[in-house]
Amino acid sequence: MASSDIVFLHAPTVYDFRKKPIFYGPVSDVVPSSPVFEMYPLGFMTMSSHLEEAGFRTRIVNLAVQMLQDEKFDVEKRIRSLDADVYAIDLHWLPHAHGALEIAKIVKKYHPDSIVEFGGFSSSYFCDELIMRPEVDMVMRGDSTEIPHVEMMRAIEKGGDLSLVPNLMWKDKSGKVHKNPMSYVPDSIDDVIFDYGTMIKNTLRHRDIKGALPWLNWDKNPLTSVFTVRGCSFNCSECGGSHSANKNFLCRSKPAFRSPEKLVEDICAIQDYLKAPIFIIGDLRQGGKDYAPRFFSEAKRQGVKNHIGLEMFKPGNKEFFSGLESSIGGYTMEFSPDSHDEAVRAALGKDYDNAAIEKTLTAAFENGCQRFDLFYMTGLPQQTRESAIYSASAAKKLWETVGPEKRLYIYNAPFAPFVDPGSKIFEDPEKWGYRMFARTLEEHRALLDNPSWKQVLSYETIWMDKDAIAEASYDAAQVLTDIEFSVGRIDKEVYDFRSERTGTARDLMHRIDGIMKIPDPEERDAKLWEVKADGERIMLSTVCNKKDLDWKTGSIWTNAPRVVSGLLKSTLSRGRRSQSVNVAD
Repeated sequence: MASSDIVFLHAPTVYDFRKKPIFYGPVSDVVPSSPVFEMYPLGFMTMSSHLEEAGFRTRIVNLAVQMLQDEKFDVEKRIRSLDADVYAIDLHWLPHAHGALEIAKIVKKYHPDSIVEFGGFSSSYFCDELIMRPEVDMVMRGDSTEIPHVEMMRAIEKGGDLSLVPNLMWKDKSGKVHKNPMSYVPDSIDDVIFDYGTMIKNTLRHRDIKGALPWLNWDKNPLTSVFTVRGCSFNCSECGGSHSANKNFLCRSKPAFRSPEKLVEDICAIQDYLKAPIFIIGDLRQGGKDYAPRFFSEAKRQGVKNHIGLEMFKPGNKEFFSGLESSIGGYTMEFSPDSHDEAVRAALGKDYDNAAIEKTLTAAFENGCQRFDLFYMTGLPQQTRESAIYSASAAKKLWETVGPEKRLYIYNAPFAPFVDPGSKIFEDPEKWGYRMFARTLEEHRALLDNPSWKQVLSYETIWMDKDAIAEASYDAAQVLTDIEFSVGRIDKEVYDFRSERTGTARDLMHRIDGIMKIPDPEERDAKLWEVKADGERIMLSTVCNKKDLDWKTGSIWTNAPRVVSGLLKSTLSRGRRSQSVNVAD
């Protein structure tokens, strides 16, 4: 008997990044993880929760984190030591196209009789190409695969008919490919089991804290997440999670929401384990006019005390922010206008003006918002270099609007490295003014093997080629730094440090451009290795100060008493769910 029925494996973007001279650049400056993108999808936890409740033994192994923690960590040894019937590898975000496929090959090398399964958005989009690879046995398609995974594992365990498992693409023993219908697309996600206790219990079971971390240093500065929705009612042209993308390749014609009451229940369950910030994925207002008020009422009734982070997909008003202030312990907002150029924003499908952004910031800070993160990008439709710089320079007025002492953080980073598959731009690039350098999964995988982030870009536009996008990204970063210093948000020491770092990153990119022109492969490779250390030194914060993203909180070790109490509550809750299922049967 295998020690686990299914092991969920998370790979780095590039395997093995430790043995390659790579200059990552600013591709991950505005997300919690490093350029290795070691953060695994939240679906690992929900799938694991459903499978555990159904009686299957699961395990999450974050290979990317362990590779970052220890440069001597032996990936092949770790994979060889695992024992499972199924190895499930996420290819959710396309930047994992290289690492995920290489990890699959290693799994097949040491476990040839086990099943290698892929899942996630990118897996769903490229399923026909993915299933043809010899290291891939199955692809689970869709955005809600908890129940299909339980049915798949039951079929595997009992030798059942895999053709009855919804959403599954699979090979039979002869190698023939079968593509089951995408028949499981739930209208509601209230039935999803959302329990951080599953992750904690699995960590204790396998005595593997390092291997189960969601991302590097999560244990020192934990941030948790809950979700309001799968699918989206918005149709932004650059987004692979837009309404049209969901409809066209995930068969989701409308969003599926988690009720406000279940959402608060999820938040309170996390509070039982950790006194840590909780980020709500999805705009509370997307679920209809009564969704946010219901959330406010329930959060106040149940006593939500942890700090809450929230997304906004459109501007907000005083009523919304005052509702937040009165119902929860404290909150932070994240808003992505993407550009301060109204013409560019309109091309993205975002139909609000700059005045609305200013009013949103004012209303938020006047109604208890403790921090507001605003995000802009470079490399968008209709965007010239001047337009990109304008987004950075507009920060001065925004800080003057709310006061430079307010915790308004403004980020400006490149739209990198890939255009999302399924997005309107990806599906019809010429219409949007884009030239694509990768269309297939293999073409994206090959791009990731380049040494410079600029060479990895899967696109350029008719307004800016790759060189212009890269240069404008660094120019915008410097303008933003200049403005922060001029309004008094940073001192001279920080200003000099950030300016020097941006300049070093730009110079390093130019050095790599020159090295890549060397005709002799051995000399070219040797020169790339000479600059590897310089690239690693600035990999975590290139054009932004990544530490600004941290939400200061205690480590998981300071939450030990809560964890014990939370595990007891989780066990009781699981028992009640099992009883209700038995009664229903």
